[in-house]
Amino acid sequence: MERIVNIGLIQMSCSDNMAENIDKALEAIRQAAAQGAQIICLQELFKSRYFCQVVDKRYLEMAEPVSAESPAVRQLGEMAAELEVVIIGSLFEKRAQSLYHNTAVVIDADGSYLGKYRKMHIPVDPLYYEKFYFTPGDLGYKTFRTRYAEIGVLICWDQWFPEAARLLALRGAEIIFVPTAIGHIPEEISVGGNTYQHAWQIVQQGHAVANACYLAAVNRVGYEENGKGQQGINFWGQSFISDPYGQILAKAAGDREEVVVCPIDLAFIKQVRDGYCFPFRDRRTDSYGDLTKLYIDD
Repeated sequence: MERIVNIGLIQMSCSDNMAENIDKALEAIRQAAAQGAQIICLQELFKSRYFCQVVDKRYLEMAEPVSAESPAVRQLGEMAAELEVVIIGSLFEKRAQSLYHNTAVVIDADGSYLGKYRKMHIPVDPLYYEKFYFTPGDLGYKTFRTRYAEIGVLICWDQWFPEAARLLALRGAEIIFVPTAIGHIPEEISVGGNTYQHAWQIVQQGHAVANACYLAAVNRVGYEENGKGQQGINFWGQSFISDPYGQILAKAAGDREEVVVCPIDLAFIKQVRDGYCFPFRDRRTDSYGDLTKLYIDD
């Protein structure tokens, strides 16, 4: 028997005006819901430009507490309850003085706050100085039982690590959502940038295949200066949904804002897992102990 659920992805550009960004995101959620979306995911840090391009203490002032009573969570909750949709939103969390996280919240279709996930893997690269802002998450990899599906959430840099996706699948995730902010420094296009973009997509398709689940990656789009008049990032968009065979069911453009709505059949997960069994039955957990090591020197 089919279990059809409609996924909505909100791919948008962001300005320096946080109020405008929030309004744009809420309007896009309405558009997605009007097209039948039941689970809607926003991109990473949707309320602002990607401020991690520079090290600047002033941006810490944008962080906010994240709980059921937080203004942003309540705003998303009101929208979720009105439209009867599940919403995944990525926020800059202030946990305590000098303690911040890159955090995604999950709101159920009745507006209730189901909890949050704190980004575990924190990068530091040119124009991606996230270690200055974010402490690695300490909540582990957990799933959320929503009205429409059992879902897991990763955030951007987490997408390169197969262990993270595996742990979500082991906890019952039917869909893994990945809010993302990734793109090119423009001159990288001429020196293999498109290869990196291909790797970004295919590694996530691999997570869907290895775990026989659906995966939805939601990226921002457009060029953003780094805030100090220097070279910025061209976010490549191309948000997509992969099925358990790694097939791309829907994909946004790389050069414009887009609301993507796509039906998926959760019953297909059982069909694939029963047919191939590799996600769980044939695992040799007794042989994986070395995965807890940083590197195997011998």
